[in-house]
Amino acid sequence: MNIKLAKKMASQWIMNFTAKEKWFRGAYFSGSIIGMLDDAELSEHSDVDIVVVMSLDEPPMKLGKFQYEGVLLEVTYLSWKQLSSMEEVMTSYHLAGSFRTDTIITDPTGNLKKLQVQISQHFAEKAWVSRRCENVKKKIEDGLNNIAITEPFYDTVTSWLFPAGVTTHMILVAALKNPTVRKRYLAARDVLMEYGYEDIYEQLIELLGCARLTQQRMENHLNNLAHTFDAAVVVSKTPFAFSTDITDSARPIAIDGSLDLIRAGNHREACFWIVATYARCHKILAVDAPLEIQEAHMPAFRELVADLGLHSNSDFTCRAQEVIQFLPRLWEVTEDILSRNPDIIKKNVNNAK
Repeated sequence: MNIKLAKKMASQWIMNFTAKEKWFRGAYFSGSIIGMLDDAELSEHSDVDIVVVMSLDEPPMKLGKFQYEGVLLEVTYLSWKQLSSMEEVMTSYHLAGSFRTDTIITDPTGNLKKLQVQISQHFAEKAWVSRRCENVKKKIEDGLNNIAITEPFYDTVTSWLFPAGVTTHMILVAALKNPTVRKRYLAARDVLMEYGYEDIYEQLIELLGCARLTQQRMENHLNNLAHTFDAAVVVSKTPFAFSTDITDSARPIAIDGSLDLIRAGNHREACFWIVATYARCHKILAVDAPLEIQEAHMPAFRELVADLGLHSNSDFTCRAQEVIQFLPRLWEVTEDILSRNPDIIKKNVNNAK
């Protein structure tokens, strides 16, 4: 299926299932599909991200991934309150990218279009891009300074992994690239190679802990994850924000997509999402599975984390501090990319508001 048809199916779902609700304020596309041409093929390892804007101050948990007319959709709910300030959206690296171009599916109030026009006019200005990079930096620091050491092992892993992985987003935001989730290291590698920073990329991989993992070793870990994934799918019933990432429908992304990366020689780049998915599976097992199932799958997870050089709580704390200590150098690289990126508009801060 090409991108044009996938978008058509996504728009159809919006019009059929949400557009008539009293709280509905509009919807737009997000994520990697934004930069794809209409005649490009949608990968079987990809979904179509949609944001549904609501009038509610506190939107419900995201609907997540599900199949509709042959397309894997991922639907997130957002309160209009989170979009009401142009400045706040412009400085949020997660929100701003969706308004760089016209990604609007439907806009009954006209407010989304007004916001999109404002943001598109200033999105690439250096002052705003720099602020979004600062937004990334703060997220890293806040996360790594609050590692969940006293929580269950899978939560400790998650609390370290995600802010450590956000280091890639600083690079991608400076390059005006989509801060993708699953392929963040692959995307960051491309940018850093383009700007002559292969050494910085190797340091990012070193901080993740997978610099010396072999392709075969990572594939073995993925095989073990596949067994854990399938076990979690069977027992899953407690809703989590990520629950729809651990389903039969999402398996082609989490498992098959990771295998494709590994066999293409990008085994280190596959590591991040393998670890993230492993931790999520174990959170589901801990809540919904009998103890014997939890215990049967835990050794393989701990083996992977140990391969990253993380054997104890102190290792997580030390690795987090290593990332924080690396941030000044990463910021220097970010500023260099900002200054050299030909697509960034150099304007004074006062003119960027």
